[in-house]
Amino acid sequence: MQETLVTPTLSVLSRSSITMQDRSSTAGQASSTGPQPSRPSVIPPPSKSKGWKSGANVRRMRRIIAEDPEWSLAIVPLLTELCIQHIVENFQNNPILKQLLPEHQQKVLNHLSPDLPLTVTANLIDDENYWRRCCMQRWPVCHVARHGGSWKRLFFERHLENLIKHFIPSTTDPAVILDLLPFCRNYVRRLCVDQFLPPVQLPLQPWNGELSDSGSEAEMEQPTGDHYQLRDLVAGLSHLEELDLVYGVKDCGMNFEWNLFLFTYQDCHSLAATIKACHTLKTFRLTRSKVDDDKARILIRSLLDHPALEELDLSHNLIGDRGARAAAKLLSHSHLRVLTLANNQVLTVNTTLTSINLSCNHIGLDGGKQLLEECYMGLEGGDRERPWISLRQAQPTPQALVPSTKGAFRVPSMSPCPSAAAHRSHISPRGHKRT
Repeated sequence: MQETLVTPTLSVLSRSSITMQDRSSTAGQASSTGPQPSRPSVIPPPSKSKGWKSGANVRRMRRIIAEDPEWSLAIVPLLTELCIQHIVENFQNNPILKQLLPEHQQKVLNHLSPDLPLTVTANLIDDENYWRRCCMQRWPVCHVARHGGSWKRLFFERHLENLIKHFIPSTTDPAVILDLLPFCRNYVRRLCVDQFLPPVQLPLQPWNGELSDSGSEAEMEQPTGDHYQLRDLVAGLSHLEELDLVYGVKDCGMNFEWNLFLFTYQDCHSLAATIKACHTLKTFRLTRSKVDDDKARILIRSLLDHPALEELDLSHNLIGDRGARAAAKLLSHSHLRVLTLANNQVLTVNTTLTSINLSCNHIGLDGGKQLLEECYMGLEGGDRERPWISLRQAQPTPQALVPSTKGAFRVPSMSPCPSAAAHRSHISPRGHKRT
């Protein structure tokens, strides 16, 4: 191609040189012979080139061929852009961020990979856009409102929850979870774990008829069903406020066994010690874990006089009357505001109650109405004797609360109780005698 392009150029140069020679020779003859009549100079038309694209104009056939095929006329990047690119490429080995100007910091954060190790990014990067990219890459559905509106908090809470859900006792190294504490302790305020995996059950060896000296040796070698213990983890989370747990296995499929949903006594004692030592805990939920009366009493005993607990949820368990009495005791020894015992076995049937005495109490309108409705519904459809309800000194008058059915409840008058009035005339509210 180069030879084809050079040929027209040479032909043009030759024509121009011939023309100049003709002009010089003509001028020399004219000067030698004297003045002659001027004749117009005739320039021969340019001959058509027989090379590549012979019909094209000569000027359009000139080309510049670059030595680098990737060369372009783009502007050379600025030095700051080159430096930012170098920082991004080497951020894992040499993280430089705080030393940069704010506009340069933002450019670096926009180009950082979400796959960088947490040991580098946890305590260095606070930009919400970066943590948002990290969350959206791992979890397509993210409810940031449940995590205080912080993407960084959402990332660490869900990351820690996933580690706990997939922890296998006696198989997974506990350091996998505990090594994360220095990086997430300041951001985790809520843990919602709906799965605890049991230890791996090894297949039993076939019995060959020979027993050792200890007959229970085979039983002692069986792994226990205890799950991951949260004590060390919760002790390192200094800002934990909400703990929501479910002891069970999800998506077990054809491997379903009842022992996958056991909440053992060892789990119960360990969890009781954990929540007792967590003085920042405000909400504790333990649902769908087969918590019976004994385990409920162990847990509630550890929550007595808790300095921060405001909500307790033990719904969907096996708690009966004994567990309910323990929960009632907790109401007077804590700052509890919400207590949930739904779907348990608390006070299912009562066939012995014939009298209720709530005199000298400030039950109020709502309390008296609820009391009468519950008693009436409990007796509805039965032939038992209706109970005697005494509401002396209660407010307001209970006559307005009695159902319209004739003889539904026998409510005495609201005359003051003489003994109670006499007692209050001599005893102050604090129990000291008045002078």
